[in-house]
Amino acid sequence: MLVKSIVTLAVAATVLSSFMAQADERYRPVDDKVVIEECGACHMAFQPQMLPKKSWIKIMDGLSNHFGEDASLDEKAVSHIKKYHVEHAADSGWKDGKFMRGLSDSSAPLRITETPYWVREHRKEVPDWAWNDPTVKSKANCIACHKRGNQGDYDDD
Repeated sequence: MLVKSIVTLAVAATVLSSFMAQADERYRPVDDKVVIEECGACHMAFQPQMLPKKSWIKIMDGLSNHFGEDASLDEKAVSHIKKYHVEHAADSGWKDGKFMRGLSDSSAPLRITETPYWVREHRKEVPDWAWNDPTVKSKANCIACHKRGNQGDYDDD
């Protein structure tokens, strides 16, 4: 009986480990219609789990100069989008997301591509010359390499 329990436990641990490895590259997809419509009009609607609350607040409060563009929206849309991003931010749950790794409590990066986690993941997997590929254009163009990025799936395998 003990051997059977140990084998069952080992199998369960292997399955859970495999699931967790896959889940490590997945995020809850953006499911808010206002966010998809307004943010997605210019770029991919990034999953809020990729930045902390402070970052999303700074981004939403600075839409008149949104990375060199005027992305101003009416106050109702701004309030709605900010609330969605803050409620689902990397530091909004009981367990901080991987994008919080390496960030201090006071950090508020404005670019996902400048978070320590993003830099570590891409430094070891993407050669520098790849960023000059005309189909990629920008580090923020996630779906150039992660075809299911809009669905929150960044698994490369």
